[in-house]
Amino acid sequence: MSHSAFQPHLMIVIHSLAGGGAERVAADLGAFWVVRGYRVTVVTQEGADTDAYPLHESVTRHVLGTAGASASRVGGALANLRRVWRLRKLIRRERPSIVLGMMTTSSILAIIAARGQPCKVIATEHTHPPSQSLPDIWQRLRRWAYPQAATVVALTSGTAKWLEDNVPGSRLAVIPNAVRWPLQRAEPVVEPPPRRGRFRLLAVGRLHPHKGFGVLIRAFEMIAPYFPNWDLVILGEGPLRDALQAQIDDAELSERITLVGRIGNVSDWYMQSDLYVLSSQFEGLSNTLIEAMASGLAPVAFDCDTGPREIIRNGIDGVLVRPVQDHEALAAHLSDMMAHPERREGYARRAVDVRDRFSMARVMALWEQLFVGR
Repeated sequence: MSHSAFQPHLMIVIHSLAGGGAERVAADLGAFWVVRGYRVTVVTQEGADTDAYPLHESVTRHVLGTAGASASRVGGALANLRRVWRLRKLIRRERPSIVLGMMTTSSILAIIAARGQPCKVIATEHTHPPSQSLPDIWQRLRRWAYPQAATVVALTSGTAKWLEDNVPGSRLAVIPNAVRWPLQRAEPVVEPPPRRGRFRLLAVGRLHPHKGFGVLIRAFEMIAPYFPNWDLVILGEGPLRDALQAQIDDAELSERITLVGRIGNVSDWYMQSDLYVLSSQFEGLSNTLIEAMASGLAPVAFDCDTGPREIIRNGIDGVLVRPVQDHEALAAHLSDMMAHPERREGYARRAVDVRDRFSMARVMALWEQLFVGR
């Protein structure tokens, strides 16, 4: 296709392509639209050495080289001015038809940098704002910038509602993340150990306070004596590893609860588990929950403000637990599912509907309405 005036040009602005939900969406969007004849440019602050997600070979990459934390507020302000200035120069030179900011700060920078340029600017929120630790200045900038965007995209209707109340004047759309099915495999590959007739309860996520793994370990500790043939496996890495391992050791459950670390072949573990648990206190949408269900696992999840309730159909293909972060409530629902294999299997059969509900085709059709619509 020639670089004619008719070729739409999508520019995606994101801090980096290191691991994370928004980063994966950026790589997926780039690959999807470049194959459909768009010109696609991805602009990052950080270089390719931190990438976790490869870009499609036809996608152009620009590195602004403005990453790095600032020592002072003045330094931070200057760094952001430099980011805006470099991005604005790039927008004027490349003349994209659509500029898509991925996550709060990149969205705000994109809106400022594209002011007065003839492109459509779309902002996105990938976490639920109340769970973000966003400096006050960025919260004020968001209230000022978002109403100037063509659209602000939220992952869930819960986040859209929060934006409607707290960032008035924004034009909102809800577009979830798509599930890549079949799931991709990457390094490091760690094979699940043989089950030898035992049952596996699986959790996946960063070892971070928001993920509630401490609460999950307490819940499992309560029910472990009643289910001697069940083990808990937690996949993921993070700052709480030592604290969680100490909690497991204190409970004398190191034979039955394993922290495996970060792995790239999560799909093998979904396939060789019997029940999925999401103990998060906050979620954007939860890609792991969608992936687990797509893999045919029945889920038990805390009903946090946003995310699980837009994925799980409670009592049909999974269980929503409240109050959130109550280990006794979680223990009760987990033991109920662990004790009833026929219920687990029924939920698991219906859980795979997420492959259609969150399919790439369905999600990309929603993006297309934004890109093409007036």
